[in-house]
Amino acid sequence: MITRMSTLFLRTLREDPVDAEVPSHQLLVRAGYVRRAAPGIYSWLPLGYRVLRNVERIVREEMDAIGAQEVHFPALLPREPYEATGRWTEYGDNLFRLKDRKGGDYLLGPTHEEMFTLLVKDICSSYKSLPLALYQIQTKYRDEARPRAGILRGREFVMKDSYSFDIDDAGLDASYLRHRKAYIRIFDRLGLNYVIVAATSGAMGGSASEEFLADSEVGEDTYVRSPGGYAANVEAVTTPVPAALPFDDAPAAHVEDTPDTPTIDTLVAVSNERFPRADRPWTGADTLKNLIVMLRLPDGTREPLAIGLPGDREVDMKRLEAQVSPAEVEPFTEQDFAANPALVKGYIGPGVLGSENASKIRYLLDPRIVPGTRWITGADANGRHVYDLTAGRDFTGDGVIEAAEIRDGDPAPDGSGPLSLARGIEMGHIFQLGRKYADALDLQVLDQNGKRVTVTMGSYGVGVSRAVAAVAENSHDDKGLIWPRELAPADVHVVIAGKGAEIVGAAEDLAAQLDAAGVRVMLDDRNASPGVKFTDAELIGVPTILVVGRGVATGVLELKDRRTGTSQEIAVDQAVDTITALVGA
Repeated sequence: MITRMSTLFLRTLREDPVDAEVPSHQLLVRAGYVRRAAPGIYSWLPLGYRVLRNVERIVREEMDAIGAQEVHFPALLPREPYEATGRWTEYGDNLFRLKDRKGGDYLLGPTHEEMFTLLVKDICSSYKSLPLALYQIQTKYRDEARPRAGILRGREFVMKDSYSFDIDDAGLDASYLRHRKAYIRIFDRLGLNYVIVAATSGAMGGSASEEFLADSEVGEDTYVRSPGGYAANVEAVTTPVPAALPFDDAPAAHVEDTPDTPTIDTLVAVSNERFPRADRPWTGADTLKNLIVMLRLPDGTREPLAIGLPGDREVDMKRLEAQVSPAEVEPFTEQDFAANPALVKGYIGPGVLGSENASKIRYLLDPRIVPGTRWITGADANGRHVYDLTAGRDFTGDGVIEAAEIRDGDPAPDGSGPLSLARGIEMGHIFQLGRKYADALDLQVLDQNGKRVTVTMGSYGVGVSRAVAAVAENSHDDKGLIWPRELAPADVHVVIAGKGAEIVGAAEDLAAQLDAAGVRVMLDDRNASPGVKFTDAELIGVPTILVVGRGVATGVLELKDRRTGTSQEIAVDQAVDTITALVGA
């Protein structure tokens, strides 16, 4: 069927929407692919829904190719399975909760591990049913605190989630590898520039975990890579731990007056002025910064946490949040300081921190703070700092935490060279869940010996609706969208650049012939100027544009390649064969 723009439910815009921050959001709205219904919630218009279904088709084809079977769960789910796994509480405010008329608790599904587990438990009782892989393409719901960037981060989104079920860990390894290869094929077909990085499992749990990130300056995920091939999300990066240092001959710690030094910069300046070193100037790396945050646990209780790290580094909130999940991180307020009088704001030192010290606040240290390292840090008194405070001799922590920022040039954990930072959009995440959900929901089968064993699981997600935005971010120019052919809403955009009967007739005839040859045709038959039509064609982003204009009189058409920006003249009688060959119809 030919898509006629004269009747297509479409309105293009010349100006960017006022709430659109990133190119994909701007262009998808301007080109008539999506419309905002509420913060983080979008309606799909005909062109956008075509692209979304093309993503779904690619995902389905690759999932079916590895033997996965498609199912479909409801979005409205009962509380009980999520209570059994602890996620009714762990998800906190990110969960949409509601009650029915009888007072029963329900949620809008953020993800469906529990439901898949219970379905397999209901149907499978023997190892003979395994290995098994099930998937669905389903709308998910998460009450994002800060929905942004259009469909890149919304409260309602379409996701493919699949799950593997195996009798043992060797089977899980094989299932994980099959899914990983399928994901590579999916993202290759989507035309994305992407990288596979080590990741944390977060609220999902499990062991092995990798993310597929589309390279993008507007991506919310920061990742690192090294010349030797190491790649990881910053949340998953581990700090190479320095060797401990001897401190038998270390000078005794001594407290000095350091007035008006509540920040690292002011402390370094005063230290160099009043207590200069003989070998080199003091730097922020010589200071020990102690940051206090408040953790809000899933049950609503609050717990303070102290983090000690070198003063030349900031805490990376995403790394910290990954470490303390499912708790949420909140600022330590003036009221919190008032409730903890042992803490002197701006001059907090290890002397009052730790579960066995005055404040009873749990104190976790950066991995670089090893025994024997000496520091300048707060003396727990206004305008005073302690020098030569030695780790392992003068203070210890309650544990270690990976919360400090990662910087360009930091060493890779595997020794493969210096790290460089980049940003990306999370497009897929694969986990080896293990037995977390099977244990919680008692998913067992009989093995070859008739013994009941717990099934081991994997979980594999693809952001389907997010893929539309990610591709738009990766593939556009200052004129509009440029879709890869497999995703485009049409194969060829035929522009009628004139009103004469000969021009219109030739365009209609070519559109009919292309349609009969299996080419998806969008025909701009509107009563609009050629300039408006050309502008819309470039904005909409179909990869091939056929212009039928005055050249028809001499048997010539213009064929434009939206991806390269080039154009060529072709003969009218060769147009169908040329375009059919071009699109592979």
